[in-house]
Order: sequence, then C-alpha cells, then structure tokens
Amino acid sequence: MSAPTLDPDLTRTTDLPAVTVPPVTTQAVAPPVPAAPAGRGTTADRLLPWDGAVAFTLTTFVLGLVIVGLLTAVVGTGPEVVDRVMSAVVHAAVVLLGLALLSTVLFIFLRGREALFHVNFFTHDMEGVGPRDPFTRGGILHAIVGSLIQVGIAVAITIPLGIGTAIYMTEVGGRLARIVRTVVEAMTALPSIVAGLFIYTVAIVTLGLPSSGLAAAFALAVMMLPIIARASDVVLRVVPGSLREASLALGASRWRTVWHVVLPTARPGLATAVILGVARGIGETSPVLLTSGSATFLVTNPTGGVMNSLPLYIYSTVRSGEPLEIARAFAAASVLLGLVLTLFVVARLLARPRKGTR
Repeated sequence: MSAPTLDPDLTRTTDLPAVTVPPVTTQAVAPPVPAAPAGRGTTADRLLPWDGAVAFTLTTFVLGLVIVGLLTAVVGTGPEVVDRVMSAVVHAAVVLLGLALLSTVLFIFLRGREALFHVNFFTHDMEGVGPRDPFTRGGILHAIVGSLIQVGIAVAITIPLGIGTAIYMTEVGGRLARIVRTVVEAMTALPSIVAGLFIYTVAIVTLGLPSSGLAAAFALAVMMLPIIARASDVVLRVVPGSLREASLALGASRWRTVWHVVLPTARPGLATAVILGVARGIGETSPVLLTSGSATFLVTNPTGGVMNSLPLYIYSTVRSGEPLEIARAFAAASVLLGLVLTLFVVARLLARPRKGTR
C-alpha cells in the first residue's frame, strides 16, 4: 500500500504584500468644562452661597444699609450714623417677623380652607367617619369641647397656684422664696413629655386614675404652672413700691395692700401671664397623648374615659397620610389658632381697667 501524496498546488506558498499598520498615538483629551449653574449670573449670586430671591433680597438690604449709612455720614456724626442704621435693622426685623407670622397663618388657613367652609366641621364629631369620607361628613366638635374642658380645668388649678406663688416670691420674700424662684425658673424649661410621664406614672399607674380628660388637665397644669408663676412674678415686681408704702402708711394690712393695691395695678400683666400659660398648654400634644387617649366621639365628662383634643386630633389625622385627613388637620389647626386669639382678646378685655379708675 503506497503512502498518500500531497497535491503540489496546495503545498505551494504565495507571496502576499506586506501590510503596514500605522502606530497608535494617544492624545490628551481635556476634561469637559462644567456649565455654570442657572441663576448664578448676577453679582449677588456669585458672592453668596445661595441664589434666587433670598440672595437678591439680602444683598439689596445690605446695600440699602450701606447707602443709608453713607448719606447720614455726609451730614451727621458717627452716633447718628449708628442710630439710623440700627433703626433700619430693627424695622426690617419687625417686618420680617410679621411676614413670617402672616405667611404661617395664611399657609395653615389655605391648606384647610376646603374643610373650614362646611358647617358640619364645627357641629359634628368623627364617629363612624372614615379617612376617605368627604368633608360633608364628620367634624371636630369632640376635639374642641375636649380642649376647652381640659384647658379650663388646668386654668382653674394654675391661676390660684401660679399667682399665689408669685405673690409669695414678691411680697413675702426670704430664703425660701429664692429657692422657690429657682425651682420655678427651672420648671419653665420642663419638656412636655416629662410632665406627661409624671402624671401618667403618679395618677394613672400609681393612683389608678383612668386615662381621661382630668388626667390630661393635670398634665397641662404641670406645664402651665411655672409659666404663669414666672410671668406673674415679673409683673408684680414692676408695681412701684411707693404704692405699697402709701397703703401701709394709711393703716392697711399687708394682705389688704396686696389684694386692693398690688393686684389691681398688675391686672393687665397678670392677664397676659395667664394667656401665656394657656397658649403653652392648649397646644401641647405629648402630655395629652399619654394621659387622655383619643376618641372619635363627643365626651363631656372629664372623668368618664378617653377624651380627644385639638392637638391630639391634628397629630392623629396628619399621621394617616390621607389627603382629606391632612386637610382636616390643617383646618383643625386653623381653629386652634382662632381659639387662642379669642381667649387672648377676652382676657385683655376682662383685664381692662374700669372706667373712672386708674
């Protein structure tokens, strides 16, 4: 058997032309230049770390102060320049504070306007009303009544105790009075959750008092007492000592001097002290959450079980996440603002001096 032979055509090699590959060269590419952000073209935007209306307003105000100072320095002295500049700063601060307050109130009212224009919002409670039910159903009557009852009980407790404590610190004095003043000043910074835990531990856990409006009123009283006592102390110390000396010189006792001279003179200031305490207590949520519980129906008995209030209602409805419930919460906040304003006006009218007296 012979070995296989290869075809000579297949074994023949062909000369191919050489292919020249050009060398690969790397070129340095410059990084892209970031575009300037929008709104950074003005001088104010380039100088300040932020842009927009805030930068423009702040720059305009500072330049206005510089212009006022330069114009005053042309015709006035150094103290006059300082006086004009500081006067402009104070007026601007007042305007800024007013705008902030006005914007807050308008924002709350606008967010809750859809629920405020329904009469049932003020005359019905939320019993049997779901979070997605329309504004024609349900209301905050139970929360309004609950807040008034709780704050009313707290005011009845704190007014005699707070003003009495202020009278003791101011009119009696002594080493113990200084200790009491120190304790009152420290309690003004007491966190609201601590007051709620105190009443919860003492009244509900230890004494067995059920979660109710009365327990919530005790917690609010703990919050309001140092505010009223401290503010009343400041007001009573402003009363001129000559009035006390004249009353004592006429033969009046110390008690009659306090009752007929000191307290009537300080009546407007004492009313303001009470309003400060009420404004602190009526908006508290943490003490009420721990001591009163939440109810969707109207409760008028402060010892009859859980009782809702406006701050607690706002807190619970905002947490639901439903748009209609959030609108109800803003409407309830508007009612709370109106209630505080009404109480303030009533207290100022009651504290107004009678005609024919000074």
